[in-house]
This record gives sequence, structure tokens and C-alpha cells, in this order.
Amino acid sequence: MPKTEEQCRKMREDMRRKILRESSLYFAKNGFGDTKIGDLAKCIGIGQGTIYLYFRSKEELFEEIRAAADNKEEVKRLKTLAKLPVPAKVKIEKLSEQMVKELRSNDEFAVKITLFTQLILEKEEGPYVSEIYKELAKIIRQGQKEGSVVRGDALYLADLYWGQIYLCAIKKLFVKDYKLVTKDSLCRILEV
Repeated sequence: MPKTEEQCRKMREDMRRKILRESSLYFAKNGFGDTKIGDLAKCIGIGQGTIYLYFRSKEELFEEIRAAADNKEEVKRLKTLAKLPVPAKVKIEKLSEQMVKELRSNDEFAVKITLFTQLILEKEEGPYVSEIYKELAKIIRQGQKEGSVVRGDALYLADLYWGQIYLCAIKKLFVKDYKLVTKDSLCRILEV
């Protein structure tokens, strides 16, 4: 019995999502330059032509992945957290708890963190212009005034914190037996 139009549409959507999901992981591991469409298709388990049915080029596929790897959601949460009328130590604990929870339960979050970090490191101006760094730096400065966060350049301390998150995301994606960072160990990066 032939498939209905609805079934065909769903199959196309599922294949597109599969290509995006698998390609995200592949790009996170290999980078844009070292990714060849033929190798990517083989890794996904589909024909190279199937990728081209959904995306005109490797660049178009990567641009869609890049757009999905933005950190707008995380920045929005961090801005909200920064505005809360609570001590910085509490904010850092909440942020650390959320990061560990996401890393533990969500492979797509780990892919997103990995790709996002690669993208900000590619920029000439470096990571310190990233909103996510700047927002955490605000919380760090608050904590420094309160005496609960170690002294030092707030952007550099934010870099240390996000660097640990990035390292954990990479380990989650590519290392079989790894020890996931804990909320307490993340907090210790910034504590006095």
C-alpha cells in the first residue's frame, strides 16, 4: 500500500532531523574543514546524495547547525540569573547545577556547547566578547564585591569556568569512561 502524503512528509522531516543531529556530532568532532560529505554520509549510514536532497552544500548544512548552536537561550537564562536579588554564590551554584544537569542528561546540549565554543574561538576578537562570558563576568564581579568569589579578571575567570564546561562536553561526546564534573567542582573554580 502506498504511503500517504503525511507519512512521506514525516519521513522527510525525520531524515532531515537525523542528518542535522548526526552532522552536528560529526562537525563537533572533526571541524568544518576536515568534514567531507562522503565521509559524513558514510558515518550517518546514508548515501551522499541523500544529504544533497536536503542541503545544497556542506556550507548550507553547517550554517543550519551553526544557527542551532547559538547560545541565545543560555544567555537569556544567565541574564535572568544575574538580575536575581540573591548573592553571587547562589547564582553560581544554580548555574553550575544547571550545567551539570544538562551535560549529564542531554547529548545535544554537549554538542551545542562544543560547537558554540569552537565558533567563538574562531572569531578574531576571541571569547571575551561573547555575551555568555560577559554575563558570567557580571556575576563574578558581584561575588568579588561580596567576598565570595576569588579576585582576578572577571572575564578570565569566566573563561576558566566555561572552559571546564567545554572540556566536559567534549568528554561526554568522545570519551567512553569519563568522570563528569560536579556542581561543587564547578563552583570551586570561582570560590574564594
